Amino acid sequence: MKIKEIVDKHGKTPDKLIEIMLDIQERSGFNCLSREDIAAISKEMDIPESRVYSVASFYTLLSTEPRGKYIIQLCHDVPCYINGSVNALKVLEEELGVKIGETTKDKIFTLEFTSCLGCCEIAPVMQIGEEVYGNLTSSKIKEVLNELRGKA
Repeated sequence: MKIKEIVDKHGKTPDKLIEIMLDIQERSGFNCLSREDIAAISKEMDIPESRVYSVASFYTLLSTEPRGKYIIQLCHDVPCYINGSVNALKVLEEELGVKIGETTKDKIFTLEFTSCLGCCEIAPVMQIGEEVYGNLTSSKIKEVLNELRGKA
C-alpha cells in the first residue's frame, strides 16, 4: 500500500498523524520511517516535514532508524528497577549480544528502554509488540526469546 493510500485510508487530519506513521512504519519491513516516508507524509498531509520528523523522533513507538522484527522494550522506572530490571537487562544483553538501543545482527531483535508500562505489580516487565511479560527471571527471558526466534 502506498503512502497516499494509507493517508487516504486514515484521513488527512493532523490527529491521524501517529496512526498513519505507525501504519507506514509497520509496512516498511524495517520497523522505521525513512526520510522519504517522512517527506511523503508531509506532502500528503500538508504538514511541515519538521513537524512530521519531530513526532517520529519523539515517540518510542516510532523510529527513524531501522529496527528488528521484534522490539523489546524493557521498563526502567523505579518499581521495575527495585524488582530487578538491572538483572533482566544483563540477561537480555547477554542473550542477544547487543546493548540498549542496538539491533541484533540477524535483524530479529532491537533492545530499548521504555518508561512505565503500568504493570508495577508484576515488575520487572518488558513489552514486545503488544505482549507484556512480567516477573522476569533469567529462564523466563530465555524462554520468550527462544519462542520468538522460532517464529522469526
